[in-house]
Amino acid sequence: MTHPQKPRPAISQADYQRLSEFRYLIRRFLEFSQVQAEDAGLTPRQHQALLAIKGFPGGGPVTVGDLAERLRIRHHSAVELVNRLGDAGLVARDQDKDDHRRVLLQLTERADDHLADLSVAHLDELSRIEPMLRPLLRHGDE
Repeated sequence: MTHPQKPRPAISQADYQRLSEFRYLIRRFLEFSQVQAEDAGLTPRQHQALLAIKGFPGGGPVTVGDLAERLRIRHHSAVELVNRLGDAGLVARDQDKDDHRRVLLQLTERADDHLADLSVAHLDELSRIEPMLRPLLRHGDE
């Protein structure tokens, strides 16, 4: 039994251009981020992990599972990443006092320093592309 398809809304050339420009600006920001991370001696994934830990919603403790979710990677990949971050002196692991099965992640002072420097550069770059992003994101509010 086939299900009837919903009618597709009309997509204008302007819509395609908006989507294309949005993807371009995202790629440009990600390329900038990759270069900045590598210049700081980190892989882009390490930088993303440090930012995910430091910027975790609510500022609460972060588990490996939380990190996997925030980075959209599998749990075992997050474990490997945390192992490499720990070996590099960027992340410390503490056992949860309430649930000894959980391991909580915390940035080291060295990681905080790297992340602060990278974040200044990223916020500056974001402020440069914000004027180009704003009209793309506002389109639905018209």
